[in-house]
Amino acid sequence: MQALGMLAALVAFPAAAVDTASVEADVAAVVRHEHLPGLAMAVVDNGQVVYRHAEGARGDGGRIDEDTLFKIASNSKAMTAALLARLVQQGRLRWDDPVQRHLPGFRMHDAWVGQQMQVRDLLIHNSGLGLGAGDLMLWPEPNAFTRTDIIAGLAHLTPVSSFRSHYAYDNLMYVVAGEVAAAAGGKPYDQLMREQVFEPLGLSRCQVGAWSVKRVGNVAQPHAWRGDRNAVVNEDGAISPDLPSMAAGGIRCSLRDMTRWMQVLLDPTLAPGWLDTEQRRTLWTLHMPMPLGERQRRWDNAHFYGYGYGWRVSDMDGQWKVAHTGTLSGMYSSLALLPDRKVGVVMLINGDGEDARTALMQAALKRFTAPDDARPALEYLAELKADQAARAASGHQRPATSEARPTSDADLPRWQGRYTDPWLGPASLCPGKDGLRFSVDKSPRLQAAVLQLQGRWLLRWDTLGDDAQAWLQPGDGASPTLDLRAIDPDIDFSYDFQDLHFTRTGDCAGGDHRRR
Repeated sequence: MQALGMLAALVAFPAAAVDTASVEADVAAVVRHEHLPGLAMAVVDNGQVVYRHAEGARGDGGRIDEDTLFKIASNSKAMTAALLARLVQQGRLRWDDPVQRHLPGFRMHDAWVGQQMQVRDLLIHNSGLGLGAGDLMLWPEPNAFTRTDIIAGLAHLTPVSSFRSHYAYDNLMYVVAGEVAAAAGGKPYDQLMREQVFEPLGLSRCQVGAWSVKRVGNVAQPHAWRGDRNAVVNEDGAISPDLPSMAAGGIRCSLRDMTRWMQVLLDPTLAPGWLDTEQRRTLWTLHMPMPLGERQRRWDNAHFYGYGYGWRVSDMDGQWKVAHTGTLSGMYSSLALLPDRKVGVVMLINGDGEDARTALMQAALKRFTAPDDARPALEYLAELKADQAARAASGHQRPATSEARPTSDADLPRWQGRYTDPWLGPASLCPGKDGLRFSVDKSPRLQAAVLQLQGRWLLRWDTLGDDAQAWLQPGDGASPTLDLRAIDPDIDFSYDFQDLHFTRTGDCAGGDHRRR
């Protein structure tokens, strides 16, 4: 697969000026159609910025501009990979170092896998864990989990495939990667990121670690579409904390920063000596094959797809493409490069922008890879909506829960009490003011009312959307247990309820006279 990726890099394609007026029209149409609160987007052609646009509301009364900070979410992974590449280049670690050489306490469920795991494995989603396994230690934010908790929790996550045999997107391994960087570099991850990536490249607004929102200023807030308007959700406090998820998805940058990031990646002469040719090639080499979807074949004429170090690698109309997306509640990012053409496109959105980023990115790139086949972004958007409607019509949708009714203290008497899960920790199923309540001690947003629906028990979270609701499944063994399952087949994979198994440890506070 590496040879196939490098073959694409050797093919030359004629340059053609991009139609920026069409890009502008696409942005205006999609922002209006998708009710986006704000968007920032840039296009680089032959290494030069040919389009840069910022509009909309930050969410704090200010307007978005080129220096407004957005959560770039999983586009942070490419920066973490670049940091590790810098340390490899400096001789502080090797890609094939065992992780335990730098983190002696690192363990996986299978001890042999923990011993064999190399630094490179942390970046390519081949651990054998399931999709999003353990993400409930990262999200929803805020919570009380530390990086130490997360690394310890890995030993309790049961794999779903053998090591290095299958691709399954994994955030926790990037947390480990950040700690490997800290151990090898002799400084905390955030300090290394500033010294090794932000400062050498002139990414002056990017933020990592803990920082003062007021001091830094000009920060976009996430939004959700509520009824007929956008509303701020998960608003920043005075201090943006040093989240454990930082290396996987916690960095914030501005459009100006991300444009500079693209330009340096496309043209090494802009930062001489920062990363040598060997390390640049390593980042963009296809290391782990990924499933190639039908839409990707149809839209991109794609033949291969896989994961590099912090990047997804594929072909698009015969051209080499490296890209990634980023998703957090109320924040979406997307960045794609066509390295042979020195073309890059980046967009940052502070609202419900999943379909918007997909359609806008497709329309923008198509103007470079197959201009004769280019279509307006709204046409791609219409295809996405049609696919979603067809999926819903086939019965693949969330069941209605509006008829769920409250529980009482008399319900589930045998199962009321205190519980623990091996990696998520203590939880409780206990009477509350308006019926039974389920809560996770270290995750204040995993607090739910327990409801009854069609003979089943439903968890309706206090501060999460209906798409995150879960079934509570009491176990009938000798000792009470609780399992959780998502009710929405399209739930965000980071709600990995299926990986939880709670066992009872004691009574609710004040005793449990109802248990029988």
